[in-house]
Amino acid sequence: MGFTRVCSLDDLWEGEMETFEVDGHEILIVHAEGGYVQAVQGICPHQEIPLEEGSLQGSTLTCRAHLWQFDVKSGEGVNPTGCKLAVYASEVRGDDVYVDVASAKPFYSAA
Repeated sequence: MGFTRVCSLDDLWEGEMETFEVDGHEILIVHAEGGYVQAVQGICPHQEIPLEEGSLQGSTLTCRAHLWQFDVKSGEGVNPTGCKLAVYASEVRGDDVYVDVASAKPFYSAA
């Protein structure tokens, strides 16, 4: 499928995050402190809460519902461990953010 342009860095300032629908997938674009840009699944794997409603401190994303935390750089669960977010291949080209949605599949709990 390849990379799709999702947004501009002007749409998403450093320290912000926003969800975009890309080819039927909810993708959360995180523009973390230091200019790091990452694309992760936009829905919490615990109870399918939009992660955009949570908070971002550094590279730690916290879901608002039950305070699950994830490292947005790796997708790994911080609290609790053993859970994870899908991390999509992403690139910044000039001021535009591109994501390859075929590069990962979202994780959800069996609950």
